[in-house]
Amino acid sequence: MRKLLYLTLSMAMIAVLTTYAMWAADRPVGHYLSDLRINLAVDQGTPADRGNLLGIQPELFPTDYQSPERLHRKLAAYLQKAQDQGLLNEKTIVVLPEHVGTWLMVSGEKDELYQATTLKEAMNWLAASNPLQFIRALISAEGSNRLDDAHLRMKAKRMAKDYQALFGGLAKEFHVTLVAGSIVLPEPSVSDGTLHIGHGALYNSSVVFGRDGLPIGQPQRQMHPTFAGRGTLQGNSDHPVNVVDTPAGRLGVLIGSDSWYPDNYRKLDDQGAQLVAVPAFVVGRGSWDQPWRGYKGLPAPSSVSLKAGELSEGQAWQRLTLIAQPPGSQTIAGMSVFLRGQFWDKSSAGQSFLSSNGQHFADGDAHGAQLLNLWL
Repeated sequence: MRKLLYLTLSMAMIAVLTTYAMWAADRPVGHYLSDLRINLAVDQGTPADRGNLLGIQPELFPTDYQSPERLHRKLAAYLQKAQDQGLLNEKTIVVLPEHVGTWLMVSGEKDELYQATTLKEAMNWLAASNPLQFIRALISAEGSNRLDDAHLRMKAKRMAKDYQALFGGLAKEFHVTLVAGSIVLPEPSVSDGTLHIGHGALYNSSVVFGRDGLPIGQPQRQMHPTFAGRGTLQGNSDHPVNVVDTPAGRLGVLIGSDSWYPDNYRKLDDQGAQLVAVPAFVVGRGSWDQPWRGYKGLPAPSSVSLKAGELSEGQAWQRLTLIAQPPGSQTIAGMSVFLRGQFWDKSSAGQSFLSSNGQHFADGDAHGAQLLNLWL
């Protein structure tokens, strides 16, 4: 009788595990409807032979990340609209927002993940659908928030490959220099024209792709992650600020709140930067108009007198971004581009703006996908 009971339990366990394995391996692709429209919100300057900065403020949702092909379709539609309006040329620098690559972590997942109502529920589905990858990532996780670390780390190798194929492919397809927003990866680096990951801490990083689709220089790592990511993301204020040569001039990239630190602009000036791209991301519907919360747990630079609550979040971003404001920055122009959309119960805010000659230009209506263009 005992042997029969053991046999029955074993068979039941095998059946359960087999069913679970089949469920986890199944990745059905559902119907896809997405708004491909985008409006030209800001167009400053006069076309010349010096090129232009073109910001793409996309409106994205989890289903846009169901596959890299779907995300390519949407971003390519935006770029095609820009091309139809005469905004793309061999000297164009396209700027995408912060974390536009990070959400590749949910690519190729089950319908239950995309249909979740909260980010926490979606991440539970991510772990349940990839049990071995998740367990391995959890074992090697770092930082105080090991669960979030594991979610970001578990598909990092595939994310890096998809990121380069997608954004490098767009740069080559439309013959532009492309600042590919940012992506969270462990110890990212470029070797022999390929983006690789390491085994250390997670960094929020941005890669610039040339017109040939290949990375230019090394990934720019975010130096000052705010408290929202500090339990997971590594920051290092001593990390170099990279400046790369583009057909439109020497370009530096400051990710998110790195653009709030005057010392970073001095580092760019020391390397002869002429242009600055700021991929950015602000969480929370309506937060753009709410009081600025300061440096969010980080020490404020001694040269910054602005106090938390004195201005709105949006006003603080424009005040602290010193692009083209001598003597704060010797660059001639720059652009801050924000990610818009809804990721489960987490909405995004942020109104993209461009800077030139000490002035900021932005459209008053931040709804929907937008193009912002600055002729150099």
